[in-house]
Amino acid sequence: MQSVSNLGLALDSDERVFVRDKVHIVLGDALDWYDQWPSPTVIISDGPYGIAGFPGDPPTPDVLAEWYEPHIVAWSKAATPVTTLWFWNSEHGWANVHGVLQKYGWSFVNCHIWNKGISHIAGNSNTKTLRKYPVVTEVCVQYVRRAEFRVGHRVMTMQEWLRYEWERSGLPLSKANEAAGVKNAATRKYLTKDHLWYCPPPDVFERLVAYANQYGDPNGRPYFSLDGKRPLTAKEWANMRPKFYCEPGVTNVWDEPSVRGPERIKVPDRINKALHANQKPLKLTERIIRASSDPGDVVWAPFGGLCTEAIASHKLGRVHYSAEINPRYFKIAIERLKTYDRS
Repeated sequence: MQSVSNLGLALDSDERVFVRDKVHIVLGDALDWYDQWPSPTVIISDGPYGIAGFPGDPPTPDVLAEWYEPHIVAWSKAATPVTTLWFWNSEHGWANVHGVLQKYGWSFVNCHIWNKGISHIAGNSNTKTLRKYPVVTEVCVQYVRRAEFRVGHRVMTMQEWLRYEWERSGLPLSKANEAAGVKNAATRKYLTKDHLWYCPPPDVFERLVAYANQYGDPNGRPYFSLDGKRPLTAKEWANMRPKFYCEPGVTNVWDEPSVRGPERIKVPDRINKALHANQKPLKLTERIIRASSDPGDVVWAPFGGLCTEAIASHKLGRVHYSAEINPRYFKIAIERLKTYDRS
């Protein structure tokens, strides 16, 4: 690949893809690239907000549902039960897209508030005209693809399937406690029908499976199987749920100033002019990647912008794919990745 260090040069056709280690940045619409990317463990969406903030950003959040739908369809096709989606937007923008995400099988987990602090407005909000309090927040909303289990024409949740398989074995529910090696947690948590349900850890699931297949009705074996030939393993069960690691002291409110100082990318030759109106802090990007993936996992950023997600993925040892449709942003994102030193 030829160098693109001269930001004034036009891109050649062979410069549509830049790779450093296992981090990839491509030029173009993500819709043209999704089929070429491996299945993601993490998707970070930081696309249009419906505020006419850049060419292609709709002027109003009211049309965001239609705008995002083809992307959401592609995400749903590529995702697995391990996948976590982090959806950045304004509160209004997210509210308009939420229904489409649900339509295509994404389950809401949590809404995280990025509080940029009072310095974000610095007294520049005309409340007499706008007639509302100044806005210093955005949201980063966490969604997952919950596992589905098909039994005949019925589609079951993980909770429903666990109980169904145990009951199918003909064993009393109380025997699940013996199988799991607990006093009452199996019936009270793992096999309950109510909202107090807990997913059994892989080692407990493995014990339940072994017990049911040893002592359950021989005519129904194998139990807890997806193919009717063998039961699921502990490892396969673990891959039925998205990863999540909570750092101590972190809540759903993220107090972090807007990007400034050396981290802020400026317009060349205009020191005080930010290149991108809504550059995300590297600190927050690293946080959500660490929270929902392990080293070696795949991270997608369909709307790369200045590709902070690519920098964070490289630093954290993830495999990464960003798409950016703006050639100027694309070239500068490449320069960021080329010159970034993760040591």
